[in-house]
Amino acid sequence: MPLPRPALHLLSVSLLALTACGFNGADTDEAEVAASPAPEPTVLADAMHSNDPAPGLRAEVLLPDSQPRPVMQLQVVLDRLGFSPGVVDGQLGAGTRNALTAFQEARSLPETGELDQATQGLLDTWQNIPATRVVTIPADWGSLAFQPVPDGAEAQADMAQLGYASLDEKLAERFHTTLEVLRELNPGGRPAGAAPVASAAVAAPFRAGQQIRVPNIGADEIAPGAIQDRAWQQTLASLGVGSTQARAAQIVVDESDTMLRVFDDAGKLAAAFTVSTGSSRDPLPIGEWGINGVAHNPPFAYQPDLFWDVPDNQAERQLPPGPNGPVGVVWIDLTKEHYGIHGTPEPQTIGRAQSHGCVRLTNWDAARLAGMVSGSTRVTFRR
Repeated sequence: MPLPRPALHLLSVSLLALTACGFNGADTDEAEVAASPAPEPTVLADAMHSNDPAPGLRAEVLLPDSQPRPVMQLQVVLDRLGFSPGVVDGQLGAGTRNALTAFQEARSLPETGELDQATQGLLDTWQNIPATRVVTIPADWGSLAFQPVPDGAEAQADMAQLGYASLDEKLAERFHTTLEVLRELNPGGRPAGAAPVASAAVAAPFRAGQQIRVPNIGADEIAPGAIQDRAWQQTLASLGVGSTQARAAQIVVDESDTMLRVFDDAGKLAAAFTVSTGSSRDPLPIGEWGINGVAHNPPFAYQPDLFWDVPDNQAERQLPPGPNGPVGVVWIDLTKEHYGIHGTPEPQTIGRAQSHGCVRLTNWDAARLAGMVSGSTRVTFRR
C-alpha cells in the first residue's frame, strides 16, 4: 500500500516490501563509516574532493596529463552542470550525446546532441576545468573490508551487506567511471604524464596511499549541516555527489530517448540523466505519478512472484543493503505501487539494458536525484 504523499519522508524499510523492479540500496556499513577520514571543517567530502579554480583563472596542475582528453573534459563539465553523461569514459557515446542534448535544451540551442560551434562557445566558459586530476587514495581505504558479491538471492541474503567487491570498484564509482578507464589513465600503475620508473609497476589492483589520475569529477562539496544522516553523508562522499542540488518540481521520463529530465518551479530544465526504463515484459507505467518518499541505503525485499524471469517456487529473501544490491543506494518510491526510481550495481548498462519496469540510473545519478525531489514533485512517464 502506498504511504501518504503530503510530505517527503525517509521510508521505513520495515514497512515496505517494494518489488516489481525491486527495492534495496546501501553503500556504507558501520565499518566503512568508522574508518572514513574525519570531516573537514568546511567541506564534508572525502580527501579526494575537487578543488576548482575561480572563474577565469587557470587550474594549478602540478602533474600535467599526457594528453588533452577533450571528450572527457566535456563529460566532467556536463556532469558538474547536472547534465550527466552517465559513465565518464572519454567516449562520445549515447550518454554523452544525451547530456549534450539536454544542455542545449536548457540553453535554448538547437538540440543536435553534437558539439557544434554554438554549444562549444557556451562550454568554453568552463575550459579552465581540466579533464583529469591526480589524487591520493586515502590511507584509510586500506582498512576497509571488500568481499565479492555471490550469485543468487539465497547466498546474498547471508551477507552483512552487498558492498563493493574491491577497492578498484569503489574507486571507479567515486569518479563516475570504470576500472578500464582508470587503468588507461594510470599506465603501469602510475598517473599518465608521470615519469616512467626503471622497475615495472603493477597496473592493478590499485591500493590505499597510491597516487593516481582520475576523471576530474566535481560538484562534490557537502556543506556542514546539510546532511543529517551520517551514513548518507558518507554515501554521498563516496560517490562524489555534493549536497547542493537543483529542486525538482517535475520529473519527466521519456521512454523514446532514455532520458530523465528535471524541471524547476519555473519550468526550466535544471538537470538530466540517461536512464534505463521498462521492457516488453515489464513496461514503463505511462502516466502521472507522485513521490511517496525516498529511502537511503535501504535493504531489498526479494519476492520471486513479482519477477517474470524468476521461478515462483524460490523463497522470499531479505537482501542486505549495499551499492551492489539490485537497486543500488537509493529508492525513490512512486505512487504507482511497486514502482520506483533507483540506482544500479551495473552503471555501464544504463541506457542499454532494460529494467523490470522501474527507472534505473547510475548510483551517483540516483543519489543526486534523491537530493532534488520532494513530496510535491510531479512525475510524468511518457513514450
